[in-house]
Amino acid sequence: MALVAQRLSRIKPSPTNVLTGKVAELKAADHDIIGLGAGEPDFDTPDNIKEAGKQAIDDGQTKYTPIPGTLALRQAICDKFKRDNGLDYSPEQVIVSCGGKQVIYNAFMATLDPGDEVIIPAPYWVSYPDMVLLAEGTPVFVDGVEANNFKITPEDLEAAITPKTKWVLLNSPSNPTGAAYSRAELQGLCDVLMRHPHVWVMTDDMYEHVTYDDFEFTTPAQIEPGLMDRTITLNGVSKAYSMTGWRLGYGAGPVELIKAMVVVQSQSSTHTSSISQAAAVEALNGPQDFIAPHNDMFRDRRDLVVSMLNQADGITCLKPEGAFYVYPSCAGTLGKTAPDGTKIENDSDFCTYLLESEGVAVVPGVAFGLEPYFRISYATSTEALTDACERIQRACAALT
Repeated sequence: MALVAQRLSRIKPSPTNVLTGKVAELKAADHDIIGLGAGEPDFDTPDNIKEAGKQAIDDGQTKYTPIPGTLALRQAICDKFKRDNGLDYSPEQVIVSCGGKQVIYNAFMATLDPGDEVIIPAPYWVSYPDMVLLAEGTPVFVDGVEANNFKITPEDLEAAITPKTKWVLLNSPSNPTGAAYSRAELQGLCDVLMRHPHVWVMTDDMYEHVTYDDFEFTTPAQIEPGLMDRTITLNGVSKAYSMTGWRLGYGAGPVELIKAMVVVQSQSSTHTSSISQAAAVEALNGPQDFIAPHNDMFRDRRDLVVSMLNQADGITCLKPEGAFYVYPSCAGTLGKTAPDGTKIENDSDFCTYLLESEGVAVVPGVAFGLEPYFRISYATSTEALTDACERIQRACAALT
C-alpha cells in the first residue's frame, strides 16, 4: 500500500518557494546570489503594528480565538471594506485565516465537487491551480496576452464559461505581472458574470494598496452590487503592511459560504495566531500614512527595472500598474547559445542560465502558465536591483 495519497500526484510544490529555498542554500554555501524570486516587501512591519502585537502578549491575548477570527478584527475588516471599497459587510460575513492562501483553499474545499470548473486567467499565481486540483476541481486557463497587458477580455471570459463553471478567480493587481484592471475593464467582466448567475466570483485583492501613477483600484462587488451575493472578496495584511510572516489573510462574502469555510478551517488550522490578529486590528485601524512612501519607493524601483531590462538584448518588459513584480519576455533569447554551448530553448533554460552564469535567481514563466517570460520581484533594495539588472544585461549580451 502506497504511503503518499494519490491526490498529491496532481500537484507540485510551489515553484516560488522552491526557488527561495534554493537561493538560501546557495547563499549559505557562499555563492554570490541575488534572489529576485520572493514576493515579500523588504520593509519592516511598522512600529505601531509591532507594538500592538507585543501589547497583546503582555495583555494575555494568547488563548484560542473564535474560528473565523476575533470580533474586534472582523469588525475592523468590515470597517476597512466600507472605508476603502464602499462595501457593507457584517462580522458574520468575514473569515480570518493563515494568509490569503488559506482563504482561497478553504473556499475551494468548501465548494468544489469533482468536475466543477474554476476559470483562472493566465499568467496566474502559482498556487491557484494546485489548490483547485487538491479540491478535485478542474482549472480552466484563459490567457491574458501581452498585447492586452496580460489581462483577459469580456469575450475571453464569455468563451470560457460552461455549465460546469463554479468560480472565476480574478487577481488585480496581479501576481506575477503587476497588471491591474481599470474600472471600465472590470465592468466589462462583471457584465459577463451577470449573465451567468451560476458562476461565483473570487477576487484576490492582496495588492490593493500597492498601485502607481494615480491608478484607481476597484473590486468587482464594488462595481456591480448584483454580484455581492456570489462573490468572496479576498485581502490581507501581508503586502501593504509588510506582515508576510504574521500569516493573516481574510475574506468577506455571503454568510452561507463563510459558514462552510469555517467548517473547513475548524478541522485544519482552527484560526491564525491571536497575536497576529491583534496586530492586524492596529494595521487596519491605525495610521495608513506609511503606505504612500513605500509605494513611491516601489514605483522608483519598478521604473529602474523596466528601463534596465528593456536595454538587455532579447528582453522586453511592460510597465505594470501595481504589485511589485515585472513579467518580462525573454522570447528574443530563445534559440541562442550560451558561452558554454548550452542552447536556450525556453524560459526555464534562460532562468537557469541567469542563475548559473550571473547568480541572478528569477522564476520562469512556465510556473505562472504563460511562456516565454520570467518574473522579477523588485521588493528589494535599489542597489541589489541595479546589480541584478546589470548582470542580466551582461548575460544576454554573451548569448550568440
